[in-house]
Amino acid sequence: MQYTTQMDAAKKGIITQQMATVAKKEGLSERKLMELVAKGQVAIPANINHLNLSPEGVGKGLSTKINVNLGISKDCCNIDLELEKVKKALDLKADAIMDLSSYGKTKEFREKLVQLSPAMIGTVPIYDAVGLYEKELQEISEKEFLDVVEEHARCGVDFVTIHAGLTRSTIERIKKTSRLTSIVSRGGSLLYAWMELNNKENPFYQNFDQLLDICERYDVTLSLGDACRPGSIHDATDAAQVEELIVLGELTKRAWARNVQVIIEGPGHMAINEISSNMTLAKRLCYGAPFYVLGPIVTDVAPGYDHITSAIGGAIAAANGADFLCYVTPAEHLRLPTLEDMKEGIIAARIAAHAADIAKGICKARDWDNKVSKARADLDWEKLFEMVMDPEKARRYRLESTPLHEDSCTMCGKMCSMRNMKKLKEGKVVSLID
Repeated sequence: MQYTTQMDAAKKGIITQQMATVAKKEGLSERKLMELVAKGQVAIPANINHLNLSPEGVGKGLSTKINVNLGISKDCCNIDLELEKVKKALDLKADAIMDLSSYGKTKEFREKLVQLSPAMIGTVPIYDAVGLYEKELQEISEKEFLDVVEEHARCGVDFVTIHAGLTRSTIERIKKTSRLTSIVSRGGSLLYAWMELNNKENPFYQNFDQLLDICERYDVTLSLGDACRPGSIHDATDAAQVEELIVLGELTKRAWARNVQVIIEGPGHMAINEISSNMTLAKRLCYGAPFYVLGPIVTDVAPGYDHITSAIGGAIAAANGADFLCYVTPAEHLRLPTLEDMKEGIIAARIAAHAADIAKGICKARDWDNKVSKARADLDWEKLFEMVMDPEKARRYRLESTPLHEDSCTMCGKMCSMRNMKKLKEGKVVSLID
C-alpha cells in the first residue's frame, strides 16, 4: 500500500521503518506509536530526502526532545565554525538541529548540514528569502515565499517553522496591547513588516493549501511558529498570544486533513506560575499536537545566564505537557553563541528535559538516575563518569582537586558519608584520624 507521509501511513495502518525505529528507541509498541502518529499527537519529522536521518518522535508519551539553533549571519558567516558546532551538538546528543542562517551561502551550509546530521533538521525559510532573491522585503512576492519553502524541503529539511497564524486581525490586536517588547520573533517581525508594507494578509495564511502541498510532497513537518510569543514576562498570556494560538489550532486541523504532521511552537518568556496553565491551554486549543517551547525564560534580569532561566522554565513546561525544548545559551539576547556557549545551552536543556521525563514517568528515565546513584554509593568513580550527562566535565573536576584518599573527594575527605556507610555495610572500621 502506498503512502505520502508518516501520518498518511499511520492512518492506513502501515508501520513505517521510521515508526519502528522510534518505537524501539522509546520502548513503546509499534502499534501504539502508529496510533499516536495517526491522531497527530506524535510527529516523526522525516523528509524523504534526508537519507541519513535517525528518526525521532516528538509528542505524547515520548521522551522530551531538545533542539539546538545554529547558522550563519551577516556578522558571523564562518560556515566551517558552524559545522564544528554541528558536530559538537551531535556529540552532545541533540535531537534536532535548526539552521537559522540569514545571510550569505545559506544553501551551501544547509546542504552540508543535511548530509552531516543524522538528527532531524529544521529551518525558518523566511530568513532565507531576502538573501536568496536579493530584494527588499516589501518586493518579495507570495509565490517567492512559497518557493523558498520548497527549496528547503527539496534539500531534505525535516521540519520548517512557518508563522502562518499571524493574521491581519492579530496585527490589529497587537497594536492595541500594552506590550513592552512588541514582536520578538524574527520571522514574525519580518512577516508583520511585509503585511504592513504591502497592506496584505499573511502570505502563508492566505496560501496555506499551497504550503501543505509542499509539506505533503516531501513529508515535511509543519512547525507552526508563534509570531506573538512573549519576549518579556510582562507580555505573557496576553490577547495577541492567545488569539494567534487559536488560529494555529485551526491550521493544525487543516494540516492533519492533508496528512501533514504538525508541531506547535510556544511561549518564550513567562513567569513560573503561568507555565502550567499555558501548556494546558496550548494542548487544548491545538488538539493535543506536539508542543515546542522556546524556553520559557522565567525572568528577564539575567542576560549571560539565560541557559539557567530557560532550563527552569523548560523543566516546568515539559513536566506539564511540552514535548520539545529549544535550547537557550548564555549568549541569548547578547551575541551569536560560541562553541562553549552552545555546550552549556545543550547540557542545560538536556537536564531540563530529563528532569521532566522523570516527572512524566517516561520509560527508563528514572533508571538512569538510579544507576548513577548506585555508582556513587559504591564509590565507583569510573562507572559514574561513564554514565553521567557530561563525563568530560565530571572527570575534569575530580582531576583538578585530587583527594588524599581515592574513595573520597576533597569536599569531605575521610568524613565522606558514602565512604563511611560503605565501610560499615562491609563490616569495616571507620577511622577519621590519619
